Amino acid sequence: MDRGIPRREFVKTAVAIGGSAALAACLQRETAPDLPTGPDDLSGLPARQHAWNDVLATDEHGNDLAPRHHMLRLMDYSDDGQPTGAAQETMERALRTLERAYPRSNEGLLFTVSYSPAYFDRFDEPLPDSVDLQEPRTLAPFEEPELDRPDVVLHLASDYGSVLLAAEEAMFGDAEELNGVSVEASFDDLFDPVDRRTGFIGEGLPAGHQDVEGIPDSKPVPDDAPMYMGFKSGFKKNQATEDAVSIRAGPFADGTTQQLSFIRLHLQQWYEQDSRYHRVATMFCPIHAEDELVEGSGDNLGDTSRMTETGCPVHTEEHAREYGVVGHSQKSARARRDDQPLMLRRDFDSTNDGRASLHFLSLQRTISDFVDTREAMNGTDVAESGPVGQRTNNGILQYMTVERRGNFLVPPRACRSLPEVRPDR
Repeated sequence: MDRGIPRREFVKTAVAIGGSAALAACLQRETAPDLPTGPDDLSGLPARQHAWNDVLATDEHGNDLAPRHHMLRLMDYSDDGQPTGAAQETMERALRTLERAYPRSNEGLLFTVSYSPAYFDRFDEPLPDSVDLQEPRTLAPFEEPELDRPDVVLHLASDYGSVLLAAEEAMFGDAEELNGVSVEASFDDLFDPVDRRTGFIGEGLPAGHQDVEGIPDSKPVPDDAPMYMGFKSGFKKNQATEDAVSIRAGPFADGTTQQLSFIRLHLQQWYEQDSRYHRVATMFCPIHAEDELVEGSGDNLGDTSRMTETGCPVHTEEHAREYGVVGHSQKSARARRDDQPLMLRRDFDSTNDGRASLHFLSLQRTISDFVDTREAMNGTDVAESGPVGQRTNNGILQYMTVERRGNFLVPPRACRSLPEVRPDR
């Protein structure tokens, strides 16, 4: 790895490559804090694996800031049968090593482990009715994604690439220590690797990694943009709360469901042909473009995308007829429960395979909530009733292709290690 590469690009490259050599190089280049270890007593950790928000950094408006670096390890359980008690114990010891090694925060390490419907098919009885975990499927007439069905997904996240690489080495390599904590168990004999995906989110990172397929050679991604399309997302008031996405009853209470899509971005027209007006109108709403509500990447909006204030969602079909365009946020905001969003987004950009991409990771109480939100985002009803096309001028659909999709259950922490369908909690 060339020492002339800027630090941010170097760290992203190291995380994407992986391995002990990448970890050693990353440690030399990355300015990481001298992190303490995590707690010896783990009994005080939250019951919910997905309870990240209380330990995330926030911006000046109170929006939660996602960890800057992410890694997804997709795996199959090595045994075709039901997991043994010994396997469950080994996995739990490995996960507790991660918890004891690093503080549970964006600067330390955050992680979840989730399971697909294929994993639960090994059991003789179905999941309880309190869990809505559907097989992944095509959700729009214009998409043909490959459907991901690995048994297990481990999602690791940290502001520091070196933390992710060290955690990965501990779980899948030969590391004996992790941040001074003895590694007592790993995933080596439990799982067979299926895929490894990495990504990033945060101001400066997309602009520093735009020399990839899908983005014009003019390097148009703004320096302050947290994502490739130039606008921020994850406004606090437009995200479901962790409580809202948590399963309410049954043996998996305090768990959630996770949807994971790999989306390829096509941003040549977005940046080289479309006007700023059009980008704002298709990302947010025509009213946002008309009234010039969005400055730069949208930080001026505060903690909300202002969908409610502008009334954009309820006027979607009207805007299609009047402006010939509707916004992505405008359409998606139509899917709500008790006037609240259904999903908590934890997505991030990627350069996997040398292409500008998005790992769209969302948490919701039921997979049906994701399906409802996706159908609202499709805007098929709008295309049928006005001048907006199936994809053209219909939000940001024409700038992305869903290549892969999978659905998973994120169990509560008490039964996160190779759970049974009716875990004894």
